[in-house]
Amino acid sequence: MSGTTLPGDPPGGRRAVAMWSIGVSVYFVAVIFRTSLGVAGLDAVERFHVGASALSTFSILQLLVYAGMQIPVGLLVDRLGTKKVLSLGAVLFTLGQLGFAFSPSYGMALASRALLGCGDALTFISVLRLGTRWFPVRRGPLVAQLAGLVGMAGNLVSTLVIARLLHGIGWTAAFAGSALAGAVVLVLTLLFLKDHPEGHESAPSAHQGAVYVRRQIAAAWREPGTRLGMWVHFTTQFPAMVFLLLWGLPFLVQAQGLSRATAGELLTLVVLSNMVIGLVYGQVVARHHAARLPLALGTVAATALMWAVTLAYPAEHAPMWLLAALCVVLGACGPASMLGFDFARPANPPERQGTASGITNMGGFVASMTTLFAVGVLLDATGDDYTVAFSAVFVLQALGVSQILRLRGRAARRERERLVASRVETVHVPA
Repeated sequence: MSGTTLPGDPPGGRRAVAMWSIGVSVYFVAVIFRTSLGVAGLDAVERFHVGASALSTFSILQLLVYAGMQIPVGLLVDRLGTKKVLSLGAVLFTLGQLGFAFSPSYGMALASRALLGCGDALTFISVLRLGTRWFPVRRGPLVAQLAGLVGMAGNLVSTLVIARLLHGIGWTAAFAGSALAGAVVLVLTLLFLKDHPEGHESAPSAHQGAVYVRRQIAAAWREPGTRLGMWVHFTTQFPAMVFLLLWGLPFLVQAQGLSRATAGELLTLVVLSNMVIGLVYGQVVARHHAARLPLALGTVAATALMWAVTLAYPAEHAPMWLLAALCVVLGACGPASMLGFDFARPANPPERQGTASGITNMGGFVASMTTLFAVGVLLDATGDDYTVAFSAVFVLQALGVSQILRLRGRAARRERERLVASRVETVHVPA
């Protein structure tokens, strides 16, 4: 089974790896820029003289732009191809990082993060599309998990490199210097990236303008697998995203009494755990497709349990072993969120993959944005009571799980129908 290919499957191989590596390098840099605020949150408070709610607005606006653009980005990728969209993304997030470096005021810094979020939004869906265009279908789950792993490597660069640069050379030099990476990946994309192998061009679309947009979105949304993928992504991604993107460092330093260095090590542990678990999840799902839902729900349950134990710990500060265990479990959230794409991918034909992936990817970022806002508001309202503030996690998890359980049966039946139909078509393909 693992050695078979479907008619029209891309060949894969070394050239596919090379093309995918260029595309995923753009995503890698985008994640560095996206998560750089996570290690600079306390510095931003001092630089711009803002409170918790205003600080959370940085990430909320960035994610609002990101989430709002996912469906348009999916449509753009389906229409224009990966190279053009990734190139535009690299231009925008590089300008956003530069603007953030030199922002003299909170308002200008806010606008820069919005621009960065706009460029960041163009990257991940493009990389997923690139993977489906260059690799055989059977490699889809592993390629998607590897993309997530590369993204977490970008997060690792933020926690290890950007944090040290901030305290070594200062705000402006650290953010402006990191922006050079954006220029490098832009040049690589423009010079070398190809959208697809020779002979695997997509059929030109007969639909134009608003009619095309409505049909693409409606057709993708009608598939239960697309909606299930969105809710899996919604429910699994946000606990780690909120922790790494903004509130993890303040929680560990202010609520748990750790030094910034120790807190940074725990954030690094989340990233390392994510990378290891991502490889495991990718291999498991590639071999056992039915493991997708148990892995996703198991991750949600483990995350809820660890947060409950940590927040309810009777002493003033949770012990280090418990905080480390929490960070290891949070590391599973990213790989679990990638499983959402494994529900949406088989539910949609190739010409709709970008749109379906955009809908799916929107889920986790809407949840992250909502939680970032809720935590900031609750911290200001309760005088920095992190136990109350982080309880917002449980509310969104409960909502997401209820939707997953509602959709799982319909999605499974529809996926079986599509599988049978594809096998029938394969049988009738002439030799």
